[in-house]
Amino acid sequence: MAPSELPHPDADDLEVGPILLALADDNRRRVIAELAARPDEERLCASFDLPVGKSSRTHHWRVLREAGLVCQRDAGNRLYMRLRKEDLDRRFPGLIEAVVTAERSTR
Repeated sequence: MAPSELPHPDADDLEVGPILLALADDNRRRVIAELAARPDEERLCASFDLPVGKSSRTHHWRVLREAGLVCQRDAGNRLYMRLRKEDLDRRFPGLIEAVVTAERSTR
């Protein structure tokens, strides 16, 4: 783990239960869908337009990171996030695509 990277599970330790629990929330699914649109890019956490307060955002980021859906990097007073698409596709092929497709069909 890089010094500026926050703790998250190793790819081999990813479990479907915590991932599905994290994806049960509409806001977190939306974040994952946005990240999946550009899976190789890192994004500033503050750039997501979520209808929640700062403490709720912090909670959502932690849930996504601890489930193994995203990697977060601390850069001083900024926090960056990227989807762990490669790890997720290797462990659970098709899961992210299915979630993104389902999320798009409900909008």
